[in-house]
Amino acid sequence: MFEEPIHGKRIDLHNNSVAWWPCHIGKNTKIGEHVSIGTLAHIGRDVTIGRSTRIQGSVYIADKTAIANHVFIGPSVVILNDKYPPSGNAELWQPVVIEQYAVIGGNSTILPGVKVGEHAVVGAGATVTKSIPKNEVWIGNPATFHMTREEYEQRRAHD
Repeated sequence: MFEEPIHGKRIDLHNNSVAWWPCHIGKNTKIGEHVSIGTLAHIGRDVTIGRSTRIQGSVYIADKTAIANHVFIGPSVVILNDKYPPSGNAELWQPVVIEQYAVIGGNSTILPGVKVGEHAVVGAGATVTKSIPKNEVWIGNPATFHMTREEYEQRRAHD
């Protein structure tokens, strides 16, 4: 029997950021101000996370991923960097870049070398195989254009 309740533990990071234990944050990862990292997240080495970014639980972010400011990454997202795993050679890796204000829906997968543009949205469960332009919403497997970010925001306001 456990004497104490089992739950995540808050880990205060520098710059008013927080992570919820258990999680993994790799060496040389740079975390901006006001970032939140959820339970069971795995953040690789040499990752950059911009300010006011929220990373939900059970996320996997591969080494050298670049995440800009004000990004939302939903639960169970997988961001990869190795196109032909396991390469065993970091020089062959193709890191992902996620630009500011992007939204990555839960349970989606972003393949190596992809760039998710500013204000872009990746729908839940999507598999992103190529770069997404700014202000576009992509869904499906493989992900394809669905609507503009403006249309997305109008639907959010009325649903």
